[in-house]
Amino acid sequence: MTLAPASPPALAARARSTGGSPVRDILAVTARPEMINFAGGLPAPELFDRDGVAEAFRYVLEEAPAQALQYATTEGEPELREALAARTSARGLATTADDLLVTTGSQQALSLLATALLDPGDTVLVESPCYLAALQVFTLAGARIVAVPGDAEGPDPEALAELVVRERPKLLYTVPTFQNPTGRTLPAGRRAAIASVAARHGLWIVEDDPYGELRYDGERVPWIAAHPDAVDRTVLLGSFSKVMAPGLRLGWLRGPAELRRACVVAKQAADLHTPTVNQLAAARYLAVNDLDAHVAKVAAVYRERRDAMLAGLGEALPDGSVWNRPEGGMFLWARLPESYDTTALLPQVVRHDVAYVPGAPFYAGEPDRSTLRLCFVTQTPEEIGEGLRRLGKGLRG
Repeated sequence: MTLAPASPPALAARARSTGGSPVRDILAVTARPEMINFAGGLPAPELFDRDGVAEAFRYVLEEAPAQALQYATTEGEPELREALAARTSARGLATTADDLLVTTGSQQALSLLATALLDPGDTVLVESPCYLAALQVFTLAGARIVAVPGDAEGPDPEALAELVVRERPKLLYTVPTFQNPTGRTLPAGRRAAIASVAARHGLWIVEDDPYGELRYDGERVPWIAAHPDAVDRTVLLGSFSKVMAPGLRLGWLRGPAELRRACVVAKQAADLHTPTVNQLAAARYLAVNDLDAHVAKVAAVYRERRDAMLAGLGEALPDGSVWNRPEGGMFLWARLPESYDTTALLPQVVRHDVAYVPGAPFYAGEPDRSTLRLCFVTQTPEEIGEGLRRLGKGLRG
């Protein structure tokens, strides 16, 4: 008698309970060339400095191939860390190379922090709505995720203080500048209040800043990490994805020594180190190119595209809709009248060859189903105008 083979063991509970990214799912469905896709968070590829990046790779492969193609330290290449420390210090936060850990994109930095800080069942506080991939990281870590009530300026510090006392969370995760998905920016006073709550009650702050250099209007607001109350309890995350190229997968983490060391151990277990050749190419690029000048050129184009989207939204969205005017970044957030469900409407809109991301997946708590996120940087103003025309037709059915 032949016995049927036994089934293999089940997936871990955290893997079974963590869904995929709705944004990635939408991008897979809307990859047709005729599609005007406002769903992705993709930088405009025609604005990449292809020549500068190519020259940097050629240089390191010709001048230092043994180093570029070899294993490296987990903390990151010294040349790159020195350059990153100088850029951070120039922006008002004194930083040395030893304060930094280079990561494989800032998304990995978030995963390393979850490994270093969170036990299953620990509470994490997040913004409402929140960056979707952060919710995935915290869910995969087995955390209990609680949204902090807020408004158009971000989390409410008084509500935050009440939650910290009641819930005893490990950390608050925030994208305070040009947030994903809303594009909003926390004002300086609110940043100071959040830092004060963390100091009074004992709380880690994870400050994610992938978009901060893409400012189109107004004045730069200092990092929470630069506030005296938060200096010993804030981890600042940065990335080259939006200002150099996402394909390099280069990010970094700046944080207190003990936590940074724990993240180094977590990274050793994850991937040993970030690719050496990419790090050296980025260091070479920073040494011979003016990244700030390049970012200024990109920002000028993105500003024009943001303005094109703002100019056309009134006709595209139903009467009674409201939306924000982000001072920078990549995203615009809109709320349709309460009777609209943007998740249910998306298939109808996609049939008109245009796409957005419904707002519901960005909420840790009860979602606002009438919301949606639009990315304005990937298309030209002409494509944005056409895309909004299609969006209006799709929403009207």
